[in-house]
Amino acid sequence: MRILTAEQMRGVDRAAIERLGLPALVLMENAALGVVDAIGRQYPDAESAAIFCGPGNNGGDGLAVARQLATRGYAVEVFLADGGRPLEGDAALQLAVCRRLELSIHQLPPDAGPQALAAALAAAREHDLVIDALFGTGLARPLAGLFASLVAGLNEVPRPRIAVDIPSGLSGSHAEPPGPHLLADLTVTFAAPKVAHVFPPAADAVGELVVTDLGFPARLVEEAEGDLHLLVGEELRGLLPPRARDSHKGDFGHLLLVAGSLGKAGAAVLAARAAVRAGAGLVTAAVPAPILPIVHLGSVESMGLPLPTRPAAADGGAGALAAAAADVVLQALAGKSALAVGPGLGQEAETVAAVRRLVAAAALPLVLDADGINAYAGRAGDLAARRAPTVLTPHPGELGRLLGTSTREVQADRPAAARQAAAATGAIVVLKGSLTLIAAPGGGLYVNPTGNPGMASGGTGDVLTGILGSLLAQRLEPLDAACLAVYLHGLAGDLALARLRGPSLAAEDLIADLPGAFAALADGQAP
Repeated sequence: MRILTAEQMRGVDRAAIERLGLPALVLMENAALGVVDAIGRQYPDAESAAIFCGPGNNGGDGLAVARQLATRGYAVEVFLADGGRPLEGDAALQLAVCRRLELSIHQLPPDAGPQALAAALAAAREHDLVIDALFGTGLARPLAGLFASLVAGLNEVPRPRIAVDIPSGLSGSHAEPPGPHLLADLTVTFAAPKVAHVFPPAADAVGELVVTDLGFPARLVEEAEGDLHLLVGEELRGLLPPRARDSHKGDFGHLLLVAGSLGKAGAAVLAARAAVRAGAGLVTAAVPAPILPIVHLGSVESMGLPLPTRPAAADGGAGALAAAAADVVLQALAGKSALAVGPGLGQEAETVAAVRRLVAAAALPLVLDADGINAYAGRAGDLAARRAPTVLTPHPGELGRLLGTSTREVQADRPAAARQAAAATGAIVVLKGSLTLIAAPGGGLYVNPTGNPGMASGGTGDVLTGILGSLLAQRLEPLDAACLAVYLHGLAGDLALARLRGPSLAAEDLIADLPGAFAALADGQAP
């Protein structure tokens, strides 16, 4: 699903009006119907609403909502804050119709004093719902005066708050609120989510988000400028690898996983188990020879390949991969369909050398994670020479090291950092964290809404590596595999949190709920 700025949405509206000939009034009516339908689903027992309408088209939407609610039997009370300017165009028409219907409408002048404001807020408390239609997504300046006081007061009203299009005070095009803003329980927006609906801190004020259509073809949204997307289950369902009745393990690929070190055998176990659960026909875990028995015990469905390690030395590093490990892995690539490298490998010099040689020579789709990425610290451009597709799965610290910058700088502008890494490496970059981002080297940034803070524990990234490697092994296109893996990984975490009732999860909990995540997506039950 596309994520738009306010400017891009205005372009979509223009296309609907000018190219398709849809009157703007029809769009306003469809918007109001979408809001009212969402209210009916979310608050089926509500019988009354206080609607606060502003001076522009968002206020017109609110007036149309008031009228639609009234015709459905709700008791409605409208508070009109028009800034001292008469409404114009379709908003004025909506107001005239509401007056003819004799709806209860109260004018809030710009200089309304504390007494008038207190009276309006007291009236709002008498209703089941409060509906905010003061300002839409195009607001670019902080609220002030009456409007700032009004949203502050509405935030204190102990009733569900529903925002029409966006909580007033937010700018649709920006993640940073320009100033005071409403805190909504439900936001109903139109045609596509906007930047502020998705990215915090603005998104923290949105509550539950419902996207309703405006009665024009989805292609108008898809044709809009920009390359920002939100992952949704309806669109990802078709990427699930099909399984014919007469299929066998050879139909679902063979993943070769290079992972683990002394003290970090669990990283290899988790990635291998996740790869099996995600559907790879065969999984071989190539690990340092000393930990192979542990990996065998932890992941009985996967096969094992022992890799040579360096001997004990005065500088430590015993059990780390020897440089010759790259030769063993390269010989083992025959018959494999994908390669995953990195979880728990360590950063000893010979391990780094082995990783770099392997990555450069392997002609298979590759997932590079953790210490696999660290092997390219400050040398992101070296990855651009790879001959086969590459997917990087860094957390912010690893991405900072790859780009030669700090974790703080990465976190300050995550979309820009992900895009920069994709351009520098020629790889698909999965920047892990809250709202994991997937950046494609040719443009396109995808935002994942699944997952929760309970997943902030060691090993969950190894699970993602296994899922992604498994999907690549099943021959999904790399970008499709990355988007589907990230979504399912987060959805498994959400299912696990609901099952265990948190507050935190172990990585193995995600593996246990991974089949349920696949089933929920396949059955159309995923968000």
